Amino acid sequence: MKLLQIIILNFLLIAATACANKQTNENADVVTNDTTIAITTSGIADSFPKEKIIRVVCKNDPSQSYALYIPSAKANTIVYFFDAHGDGSLPLKNYKALANAYHFIFIGSNNSKNGNDWPTTETIWQNLFNDSQTRLALNKPRIYVCGFSGGAKVAGYIALHHNEIKGVIANSAGLPDETPAGNFNFSFTGIAGKGDMNMTDIVALNNELDKTQTAHRIIFFNGKHEWAPLSVLNIAFQGLQLDAMRNNLVVKNDSLINAYISNSKKRLDSVIHKNDLIQAENECILSINMLDGIADVNWFKEKDNAIKNEPAYKKQLQQEQILFTTEQNKKAEYNNEFQKGDMSYWNKTINDLTIQSKPLTPEGAMYERLLAYLSLAFYSISNQLINNNQNNDAAYFVNLYKMADPSNSEAWYFSAILDARNNNINAVNDDLLKAVENNFIDTTRMLNQSEFLRLQPQINFAAIRNKMKHN
Repeated sequence: MKLLQIIILNFLLIAATACANKQTNENADVVTNDTTIAITTSGIADSFPKEKIIRVVCKNDPSQSYALYIPSAKANTIVYFFDAHGDGSLPLKNYKALANAYHFIFIGSNNSKNGNDWPTTETIWQNLFNDSQTRLALNKPRIYVCGFSGGAKVAGYIALHHNEIKGVIANSAGLPDETPAGNFNFSFTGIAGKGDMNMTDIVALNNELDKTQTAHRIIFFNGKHEWAPLSVLNIAFQGLQLDAMRNNLVVKNDSLINAYISNSKKRLDSVIHKNDLIQAENECILSINMLDGIADVNWFKEKDNAIKNEPAYKKQLQQEQILFTTEQNKKAEYNNEFQKGDMSYWNKTINDLTIQSKPLTPEGAMYERLLAYLSLAFYSISNQLINNNQNNDAAYFVNLYKMADPSNSEAWYFSAILDARNNNINAVNDDLLKAVENNFIDTTRMLNQSEFLRLQPQINFAAIRNKMKHN
């Protein structure tokens, strides 16, 4: 069997687990220009500044570090964040308003990223946990983990192996592969953009958790494979607060409960007004799961039953099921086309998907998921071909990757690697700059890339890094 065939088969086996999509900040209005301060081995707990995102170097392993944000108010509950690309500061910049609102300490790992195996992940966690627990005064019963995509699987892995974790927020992915749903000692909050290629997998996991005693919920938003908006993470954090009340870890807060109920009813009214009865039913189930055991949920149960009896709901549900079937059939079609090398087919397919994914409709979301699926496929296949020095085949799939996901930094970084192998210096510089324009920040990776090292005098790393600083 040809190597390309083997690589494509490998992708089909791991399609649900790989991740290469860019991380975007949709909450620019809450991000300030924080000063990054490196806290090294001499740092002590009471020396950490507050209301600043700082970089802390682990005492026992200086090769590991994490981003830290401490709100101004007294805080001893902690949330550990895991970004798929190892950017510990990104989720802290996105969500630090929530750290201030809930008096939580936020920590983001700079070492956990896609491509690490589980033993490496375990070592990273041990260093991260031991360093932060030693140097910060923390509330042991309230330790939570939150991750995006591959980082969501890391968060799930840590919770499954460490009983001190009381809650998991999994953005754009579920638990580690082959992990069956069970009666876990942590709550599980799944978050999915309606245009996320992993959405159906997260829904499937949520349905399996329905058969268990695990406290869980799923939150949807209009978006793709990306860190969720601030407003969505706020709902997830409210869930952590409600879980803590349910488990008697904090005093019951009627004000927070009533505020949640009021906001949920507003969200419900809004989607009903838009005649989105599927999302209305999702909101009812979310609130039932959030409030069960600490507030009266009869109103939401009655509303849920009424929605399910609506003819319009039944019609929308049937249409949703048809779309899911169409989505699976389209994926099968694409899988058959990967080996054919028909550029005209892909030009038309990607162009059609790009246009069809624009409307904020269930159909638009399906086409957005399919476009994301192709981005994932082209990333995975390109990565393996590059690693196997199959440069001609790699160039074909990298070009498809750039077509399907032009704002993805990895597509341009891969292109730069192939440019370097072809000694095309101008193209290397252009593609690396394009990667930086699309939020590439891994300076260490770039400076240690063997293809770039060979051409280092001719690559303008200074200009590239200067652009990186201003993004």
